[in-house]
Amino acid sequence: MVGLVGITKKDQKIITVILYYCYSLKPNRMRRRTDAMPQPRDRGHRPDSRSNVVAPYPLHKFEGDKHVRVRVELGSPSSAQLLTCKSGRDNRKKQMQDVAEVIRRFNESRDPERLTLKYQKMRANPYVFLRGTCHLFYDQLAVGALPSNAPTGWICGDLHLENFGSYKGNNRLTYFDINDFDEAILAPVTWDLVRFLTSVFAAKETLDVGRGKAITLCETFLASYVAALGSSKPYWVERDTAHGLIHTLLDDLGSRNRSDHLDKFTDVVKKRRVIRCDGERALPVDAKTHKAVEKLVRSYAAKQDDKGFFEVLDVARRIAGVGSLGVERYVVLVEGKGSSDRNYLLDIKASTASALSPHVQAQQPQWDSEAKRVVALQTRMQAVPMAFLAAIDESRRSYVLRGLQPSEDRVVLDGNKVKFADVREVVAQMGQIVAWSQLRSSGQQGAASADALVAFSANSKGWRNALITAAEGCAAQNLAAWNAYAAEYDAGGFAI
Repeated sequence: MVGLVGITKKDQKIITVILYYCYSLKPNRMRRRTDAMPQPRDRGHRPDSRSNVVAPYPLHKFEGDKHVRVRVELGSPSSAQLLTCKSGRDNRKKQMQDVAEVIRRFNESRDPERLTLKYQKMRANPYVFLRGTCHLFYDQLAVGALPSNAPTGWICGDLHLENFGSYKGNNRLTYFDINDFDEAILAPVTWDLVRFLTSVFAAKETLDVGRGKAITLCETFLASYVAALGSSKPYWVERDTAHGLIHTLLDDLGSRNRSDHLDKFTDVVKKRRVIRCDGERALPVDAKTHKAVEKLVRSYAAKQDDKGFFEVLDVARRIAGVGSLGVERYVVLVEGKGSSDRNYLLDIKASTASALSPHVQAQQPQWDSEAKRVVALQTRMQAVPMAFLAAIDESRRSYVLRGLQPSEDRVVLDGNKVKFADVREVVAQMGQIVAWSQLRSSGQQGAASADALVAFSANSKGWRNALITAAEGCAAQNLAAWNAYAAEYDAGGFAI
């Protein structure tokens, strides 16, 4: 059952019946009056013709053990009004507690110090909250709202505006691509698309855009995706093929030397580098953990030609991202090519099952470990895999090792600092990158063929607007969940 997370089936029946009753008899209670406000022109993405509301988004009602979709009008910008409909019973307090409990349960085994940082970041705004709650997004995703004819393919699973970035490939060249595959899985390709579009709506404040421009960005992303998919040939983005802000990023990185990269994470003490544990990028480890990480690196180095390259000099707990904060993760300083300015930094991260696993119906391959799943799919979907990318298996769990990529090596899409036209150009290139990753991995281990993807792009007029509508509904659900989370956080419910 997808829909209202953390609420029992009995409560779901009650709530959906109440919602359906309110909508049938007094629909104006369910709609946010907007006739007094100027509305942006939304091109092909039309509101419902009966009123100024966002197009229908499905909830569910039950008939025996089966459930059917109920069309309920959602008012922009929040679905919180639905979940707190004044029809005799106000479930807001329970909703707040349920969202909080789902989040606490998902994160309960994580490092408390870094988990505190994650919870703090998630309080900032709905966009950061979306990035930190991929599991909640798919728990709430009403799959029936998405096009039913979408091909099955290999997807990132956690696609959003900040899961693209630059990296150095194993050929030593720098690329811009999807760079996080922790949740990668075989699923309908539209799941990646709707999550990305949801991130655009959730990031309206960060992008400094209103609903009209957010829809324009969504249309731009999908148009670019469709065109790239229709070409049937995957390309890639590197310095000579990039445009705008992405080209500027890659151009700047081309002039950066290794010591500049090292200086961001380390200090030189008595002519030797040590990782800077400043609470922003890294935290210290105890002696036992230090030895355990050294052992992991040695197990990898034993299979390499230059074992001395991977001699461990220092280890720290890494702080990066939002969704994986608190997961076992380390930054490791290794000998590299000798001198302190020629050391290398590695990123080692524990792998867990994809958050999408409970929701997919496609038969998945039998991976030897979660790390091998991540590495195999990252290698398959990226134009060129990251430097040092490898899976390390040990008896208790598995880890992904790769060259450390600074989180700063992303395009900054702050609407106060960049022009809307530049943001739109970046989003267009992201649409291409997603299409190319799906083409590149097509026809492998259960994924639809390139021909099926091309055919899907040819019928895009039938599903583009539906995806944008679904994404806006998902963003409304995310906003309601963030409001519940923020209230619980402010009440001390996430203190560790």
